[in-house]
Amino acid sequence: MERNNLKGNAEAVDFCDLRKAPERTELGLRQQVEMDFKIMLDPENVDNKAGLKHPNDETRLPLIAKKISAPVCSQKTGKDPTGTSPWALPAFHSLGSPFPLVEQDTPRGALSLSGQRLILPAAQRALPAPPAVPRAAPFPEFPRQHKKSARGEISGRLDPENTDTITFPKAKEAIYGTHSSSKGNIAPLPSSNSMVSARKSKPEWRCPAQQLESEVPIPPQTQPPQTAQPFQDPCLDWDSAVHQKAPGVLALQHLHHSSCGSIVGFLEPTEKLLKDPSVPSATINSQKLAQITSGLDFKENPTKSDVLSVMKNQSGVGRSPARAGRPRRGRGGGAGRQRGAPSPMPGSGQQQQWAAGVISASWRSRNLLARLRSALRGARRRHLENFHSRAKHLAANWNRIRTSRRTIIHIPSLGYSQHTREHIPDLAVQQNVQMGRLCDILDANVDVIYICPLALSEEFLQYYHKLLGLQAAVRSGNPEDMADLQDRFKILTPEAINSFPEHHMCLASVLKYSPRTLQRLQLLLQGRDAYVVGGVPHLDDLAVADQLQVPLLGPEPAVAQLYSTKSGSKRIFASAGVPTPPGEWDIHSREQLLRALSQLVLDNLEVQRWLFKVDDGRAGDGTAFCDVTSHLECYPWIQRERQEHGAEVWSESQARQISYHCLQHLPRLVLILSCNCLRKPLQNSSCRRELALVKISQELPGLLAQHVQPVNEKRFPTWEKFLQTFLTQGGVIEAFPSSGSVTNLTVDLLIEPTGELTLLSSGDQLHAEGPLRSSGTTIPQRSVDPELLKALCLKIGEACKSKGVLGYFSVDFVAFTHPQTREQQVWATDLDLCYSDQLALSQLLVYLTDGNLDCGSSILQAPLAAQESKSQGVQHEGTKPPVPSSPWCAVVSSQLRHSSLSGISYNLLLHTCKARGIGFDLQAKQGTVFVLYEDQKRHSLGMITIGEDLQGVLLTFARNLFIIHQEISAPNMQGETNFKMAIRDIEAILGVTAENKLRLEEEQPWEADALKE
Repeated sequence: MERNNLKGNAEAVDFCDLRKAPERTELGLRQQVEMDFKIMLDPENVDNKAGLKHPNDETRLPLIAKKISAPVCSQKTGKDPTGTSPWALPAFHSLGSPFPLVEQDTPRGALSLSGQRLILPAAQRALPAPPAVPRAAPFPEFPRQHKKSARGEISGRLDPENTDTITFPKAKEAIYGTHSSSKGNIAPLPSSNSMVSARKSKPEWRCPAQQLESEVPIPPQTQPPQTAQPFQDPCLDWDSAVHQKAPGVLALQHLHHSSCGSIVGFLEPTEKLLKDPSVPSATINSQKLAQITSGLDFKENPTKSDVLSVMKNQSGVGRSPARAGRPRRGRGGGAGRQRGAPSPMPGSGQQQQWAAGVISASWRSRNLLARLRSALRGARRRHLENFHSRAKHLAANWNRIRTSRRTIIHIPSLGYSQHTREHIPDLAVQQNVQMGRLCDILDANVDVIYICPLALSEEFLQYYHKLLGLQAAVRSGNPEDMADLQDRFKILTPEAINSFPEHHMCLASVLKYSPRTLQRLQLLLQGRDAYVVGGVPHLDDLAVADQLQVPLLGPEPAVAQLYSTKSGSKRIFASAGVPTPPGEWDIHSREQLLRALSQLVLDNLEVQRWLFKVDDGRAGDGTAFCDVTSHLECYPWIQRERQEHGAEVWSESQARQISYHCLQHLPRLVLILSCNCLRKPLQNSSCRRELALVKISQELPGLLAQHVQPVNEKRFPTWEKFLQTFLTQGGVIEAFPSSGSVTNLTVDLLIEPTGELTLLSSGDQLHAEGPLRSSGTTIPQRSVDPELLKALCLKIGEACKSKGVLGYFSVDFVAFTHPQTREQQVWATDLDLCYSDQLALSQLLVYLTDGNLDCGSSILQAPLAAQESKSQGVQHEGTKPPVPSSPWCAVVSSQLRHSSLSGISYNLLLHTCKARGIGFDLQAKQGTVFVLYEDQKRHSLGMITIGEDLQGVLLTFARNLFIIHQEISAPNMQGETNFKMAIRDIEAILGVTAENKLRLEEEQPWEADALKE
């Protein structure tokens, strides 16, 4: 039997296979198919052929030649359907093409099979003659539609004058084409029906060469060449990058298929450049583009100069971005219009559309902000209402809650104003200095949840687990009795602590935006009595408390912000009727400052130093001082006039106020007052005071500019910079005591929800960084009579309660000896409506000694250890002795800084201190305990030294600082620290203590002996 192959030749058919076909089993067929696939995949492998059952059954495959990229045929397709020109151009979407082959791009017919390599080019197959001869047909011109693309993409077209260039028009031109109307540049938009029908119609895929020839028709030689407009479908949805199906891009990629990836990567910056509305259409030279992309690294981004080098219109494209930032002006703004550019029509639709878009966008933004502000005001109003209702519930049930099982949530947040928080160095560390709040677990009915503003390591947490576990060991005096109290307290860190690094947000705000931490808190608080103890009140404290549905033990944020300022504290003190330094508050202008200071200096000539405090100042940062009388040139003359008229007459006479505009004519005013005073030199003391007031006002501006010293010189290097902040935020002028012995002290109080006032802690301040900055305290205070101090605190507490203050607050006093009367005077100077650092350290002090701090008598009593009480019981056998106790004192500091601490781990530091004798004795309840804040930077820490004698405790504290400084510092690298200044301050205190002790021994020897015992 014979059969014809593809070439038409006859071949003999072997009937052996037909006879053996029925004998094959299903398994044999499967094995044969598998073997055939192996042979098809690798026909030249001899092992595959050896696996055949019959040598004659060899599968014959055509010879697979190496792929050779054929050049693009530039000839026109002939009329003969059997010609070889269609087969000479390989299809672009081949198996090795870097672009994916999608279904709509796959053509039908024999040509598509050859393009997909499904029919090999070597196979000669006759094609039937087409019924019609194809030829190029002219395309109609479509009017330009002024409608922007939804994505702003571009497509490429071939330059009709030069086939080596590709023109990239603007987004609108690429989609809608170009057309000029006789009535203007605006054409009516197409109807919705035509747009839908055009969007539904899909263009038929054709070979790139055919597509180019159809879009750019080549005229016959008998006719003159004509320029044809390229066809652009006005409703096609283009890709987000350069249009890969555009005819110019396809032809360029086909001509240089080996570097098509680099070409596409090179065209992306061109697309970004053309998105600028001021850039005209760009014409790219394909030859230059191919040369540059062939030598360009695939991962290397082309520069702007590279992009401009391949463009034929470099001058137009290169100059346009420089003008892109200039705003376009309408009528009357011809200065911004390009030379030669058509002036915009007065009522053109493009301008109206642009203006309408700007107005609508602004209106939507304004409405959105208005809705957000309204929602925020509503939320804050709701938080405030819930705060007041829960505060009433807490006050009604406080007696039950304070004695029952409860949970205290401590949030040590510094809710100062944004301007103040921005100038607090290491805000997160400063919010974590009150780790002593954990010691509230001293009450067996209290569980503590502490919100920490820092991420703590396991070593850091283990330190506090051991420290808080010392309670049982302290009571028994046996270190082996340490208890595990991890179930009594939780330390939680909000997950948003690193989400707002540049916003300087307080801890309450960070917790507000930490939903996982809030959810965990809600689970921990289910079915339990709980309340929140915050820090400096903030609006977000109310939001957190409302989210947790628990009351807040503290004042309303608006009340706290009003009376926590320097001027607000003066109002509280005036309402309480307690003595305060001479001064003025609520100063907001230069005129008011000069007038008030002149009057204060004249009324208080014995005061040498005057303080200027910014209302929102914190820890002395917003404070400056000036020794006015030391630099006042008219001060000797004023002193003589005062002695001449007498101090009583001088103080009783009232000088008239000098307005600020009168200061501009001071020489004339001084002359008039001098003439009036010469007429009645003895009787008219008021005239003399007026003259003195004018002279002081004349000297003050220059004096202040030269001699004022801000406490924080880094923030306020000059007086003008400090004065700007002082007048912007407001401030006070306050006298500093003119005495050689000045002591500052702090008292912590609590106004309970029921209105009961309790004194919690008191201490004399230490000043390691100057006399106006507190770095620690000695607890309890011993500089003021306890009864007098308690009376002043009760008055201030009642005044605060009448203003709506609730919760924890602290009051600062200054005690000094009057230079004339030699009597002690106490002034109230400052008020902080928040939980203080001293109170947190006092809680830790009471926890470690298992004692009791009685502020009414200024005594810290602690029971003796078990072994000492047993020995005393043997000596007094037969009698019932009282509970053994002894007075204690402590030096605490929360602001010890040393830059060299970061070079040593806490574990090594504790071992070094233990080797040098720095530690805590559980049996004697004396020694030193460190308070750690964080374990990342490690440049600050707190320290508590406990003992029986104040002088001995101060010596031990100074010795500890000296040893730590020696251990962590090199001789040539001392580091930045306040250890040395703290040691000097303690040495000054010890000198005064020794002098007072010697004087006491001379005047009252029996009391001195009692103190020694």
